[in-house]
Amino acid sequence: MVNAVAVLKGGPSVTGTILLSQENESASTVIKGTITGLKKGNHGFHIHEFGDNTNGCVSAGAHYNPHGKNHGAPDKDIRHTGDLGNVFANDDGVAEFTKTDNQVKLIGPYSVIG
Repeated sequence: MVNAVAVLKGGPSVTGTILLSQENESASTVIKGTITGLKKGNHGFHIHEFGDNTNGCVSAGAHYNPHGKNHGAPDKDIRHTGDLGNVFANDDGVAEFTKTDNQVKLIGPYSVIG
């Protein structure tokens, strides 16, 4: 089992913690998160090439795409590995979610860790 944590901080009020877990190299990865300080509604959720958000998406790079595929929905085989769809923030600006994904890997040559 491999676990990873991403701590999010965006602007003055957006914060979050994302927990990722993968049992073995062939298993899907479970992605659980809580993000607060959002406006109510859907928000795009992606894994980017770099973990540097000091200058938003400019410093974070493109969506993680080690296989050179086209952008696509998270339930499609043809998509960036980092394309994870949307998360929904409630009236209080909180998005709590669990996603299971078979392209995001924590183990092996295409691990998103780091």
